[in-house]
Amino acid sequence: MSSASSNGSTSVFGLSAFRIYWSTRVLSTMAFQLQGVAVGWQMYALTHSVLALGFVGLVQYLPMLLLTLLIGHVADRYDRRRIAAICQLIEGCAAGLLAVGSLGGWLDAPIIFAAVAVIGAGRAFEMATMRALLPTLMPTALFPRAAAYSASAIQTATIVGPALGGLIYVFGPEAPYACAAVLGLVSSYLSSRIGMERAQPRREPVSLASLFSGFAFIRCQPIVLGSISLDLFAVLLGGATALLPVFARDVLHTGPWGLGLLRSGPAIGALAMSIWLARHPLRRRVGETMFKAVIVFGLATIVFALSRSLWLSTLAMIVLGAADVISVVIRSSFVQLATPDHILGRVSAVNSMFIGTSNQLGEFESGVTAALFGTVPAVILGGAGTVLVALLWMRLFPALRRTNTFEELAREAPRQRRESS
Repeated sequence: MSSASSNGSTSVFGLSAFRIYWSTRVLSTMAFQLQGVAVGWQMYALTHSVLALGFVGLVQYLPMLLLTLLIGHVADRYDRRRIAAICQLIEGCAAGLLAVGSLGGWLDAPIIFAAVAVIGAGRAFEMATMRALLPTLMPTALFPRAAAYSASAIQTATIVGPALGGLIYVFGPEAPYACAAVLGLVSSYLSSRIGMERAQPRREPVSLASLFSGFAFIRCQPIVLGSISLDLFAVLLGGATALLPVFARDVLHTGPWGLGLLRSGPAIGALAMSIWLARHPLRRRVGETMFKAVIVFGLATIVFALSRSLWLSTLAMIVLGAADVISVVIRSSFVQLATPDHILGRVSAVNSMFIGTSNQLGEFESGVTAALFGTVPAVILGGAGTVLVALLWMRLFPALRRTNTFEELAREAPRQRRESS
């Protein structure tokens, strides 16, 4: 374990468990992105409705909202590897259903919504469980670097997935759906093969207090609450992912390949930034850096909305993705360093619900505002709202803004937990 505990840039990948973890995250996320491109393009082709695209995000989000308490308890009571494997298997089967329906010609909007709901439920369990699993794969000191590499796994898949989905969509929507199904099955197998550095904490008896302990913990930790809620409102307002099919088709006048390029743009920036952060971890002013990143995210969103060039729009999405991953890495490090292992699953479930709210519910919000005000004005308003939220949160959570280093947070978190207990 000496190599694993070193601070070298390759130390995390010296752990076989992390290599498998990283691989399964790449494959699972790629599967999700493949079916996301296909669902977006197919749904808009079937309905020609921006509101329908927004409902896709809502249908993905509702299972996460309804199951949050259950997800957290399951993640803290049962083998997290097995939970992830089962979820990925279910998601792969749902993608396979979409492939068969598209090939047979009987797939319509209600069936797509039903399949997306199943995938959303699976992703809700999978994402919270995988976040809680990561700290058990390595010494705590390696986590900020591992979080950056984990983000790079997601962004690698988010680059390759949409681009591949857009390219193979020319063979019909069944092609990306079938690829997503295969990748889901492979990632399920890999998840079952992950080894752990330390054992999962002992199970706690089920009680009403334990069910809500994730919410209670976050409420008592201002830095964690501030960082999670900042991401919630910033991405909820500034996200434009659900409207990318509209921008690709009606604003930028491109086809499925252009949609794939736009969807890949944020991941290109995020991958480059996550690799940079893995090799050059943030040392100081981490709270202030997170706020600056969110402001850049909002400004890039406004540039994207105003652009009429595919290449400028893609560049704006790249900058947006780079800014977003800075916030992701800082926030995930805050949550892990401040949370005891025995409730990490429940806190991760709440965190996932916040992320799902900002992403999936944000897609619904984008669809509604686009239907009310028009596509371009809706995205401009969202970007401006993101900047305003960041400025407001700097005043509401001064301790978060003043947080200097991750080490400082790790030292302060146990004391704060004792004072709040």
